[in-house]
Amino acid sequence: MVTPTLDLVKEFWIYTLLRLVLFAGSFGIVLGVWLLVADQAPILWVVVIAFLMSGLGSYFLLDRPREALARRVQDRADKMTAKIEEMRSKEDAD
Repeated sequence: MVTPTLDLVKEFWIYTLLRLVLFAGSFGIVLGVWLLVADQAPILWVVVIAFLMSGLGSYFLLDRPREALARRVQDRADKMTAKIEEMRSKEDAD
């Protein structure tokens, strides 16, 4: 059974972990290709290229987890707005 607190942020952690895995994979690929071509790899450039590759990859590959996260955030925002409106209406009734 998932705890209520963990259930509220499950989509966030799934999406975050997938992004990290995608970045690590991109980093490994860029570093490997760079080392095949040259003797040394400038780490800053490897990180920048891997960051760009993982960002582009996540746009296409992680669409479903991103949508699930966006739905969860929207649902929470709607619930909070409803609570605020309910409190406002109670305040006006008093």
